[in-house]
Amino acid sequence: MRILIAPDKFKGTMSGSEVGDVIKGVLKKHECRVVPVADGGEGTAEIIGNALGGQWVHSKVIGPLGDSVDAGFFLVCDDCGGGTAVIEMSSASGIALINGKNLDPWIASTYGTGQLIIEARNFGVDRIILGIGGSATNDGGAGMAQALGVRFFNANGSEIIEIPKRLMEVDQVFPEIRLDLPEIIVACDVDNPLLGKNGATRIYGGQKGIAEKDMERQESRLLKFADIVESEMGNVCRDEPGAGAAGGLGFGLMSFCDAELQSGFNLVAESIGLEELIASYDLVITGEGRMDSQSLMGKAPHGLAKIARRLGKPVVAICGSVKGIEDLEDDFDIVIPLVDEKTDIQQSMSNPHKVLKNKVDSCQQMIEQLIS
Repeated sequence: MRILIAPDKFKGTMSGSEVGDVIKGVLKKHECRVVPVADGGEGTAEIIGNALGGQWVHSKVIGPLGDSVDAGFFLVCDDCGGGTAVIEMSSASGIALINGKNLDPWIASTYGTGQLIIEARNFGVDRIILGIGGSATNDGGAGMAQALGVRFFNANGSEIIEIPKRLMEVDQVFPEIRLDLPEIIVACDVDNPLLGKNGATRIYGGQKGIAEKDMERQESRLLKFADIVESEMGNVCRDEPGAGAAGGLGFGLMSFCDAELQSGFNLVAESIGLEELIASYDLVITGEGRMDSQSLMGKAPHGLAKIARRLGKPVVAICGSVKGIEDLEDDFDIVIPLVDEKTDIQQSMSNPHKVLKNKVDSCQQMIEQLIS
């Protein structure tokens, strides 16, 4: 049996490569190949950058809470000049960078992501691919814009430097420095608008530390910012699919950088030739840390399953936890959660490699029966 193992990360515990290697170790009697996937979040830059033959460029930037963090991007140079930079916003403005610190959605900034864009621009690239999953921010891309040279002023004409902390005081936006930016393609895994019940604040604010009592204030902050930006820039992006991604960074990139948002999974799949890979294997195994209704909205495992279904290949999902498994039955032949009545979430996260190994081992016969 030839098995393609193509998981996304198990967020906070294992990378896609680590997940794949554990599964491959259990199914070692079969011919297995591990090819991690992603959809715009952590791991996207590495997958696309390596597929394009890029080299890692190290950089130090300002992190989401204002401290210095190690970041960088993959640089792919063309023989005739130019090239592509592949950036992951999570490396500069991601929630994983905060670690044990208190989340602070009032000051968390995308400034470091803007710094990476400038640095990539300075290498003379023609194109930037920017994955925007895993952010710690809800600043509408204001921090990123400030790093690009955009200036913010209050109603009295005084410049405001403390962005996004004082974003509610902004009355005017001056994009005085028109940078000669390359084409920016944003790898995005959600289609939320900037505002409203399905917007950045209401859907993703809780995981970034926004208390329920502050939801309306955070929403008002983004609403005022959108009104000012759209008035000054002359384009209306707030309702575009993906504008609410990464705390509104999707909105900021479209507004200030004329960026184009694309499916992060599709960009990854194209770069690694995923459809051709799936066609050459008997069975596909994928997975992610949590599978729920959001998994059906552009996430990597669901995108992979759709390709496998079209090619008539059985597909198994192995996930940290699953909510609403009945919604997934049309796309996956088997869905295997690590968290169940015998293994709780604390146990799974404290020793994820062992828990995954034991679960795959116990389900090996069931998996093999799919193509017996």
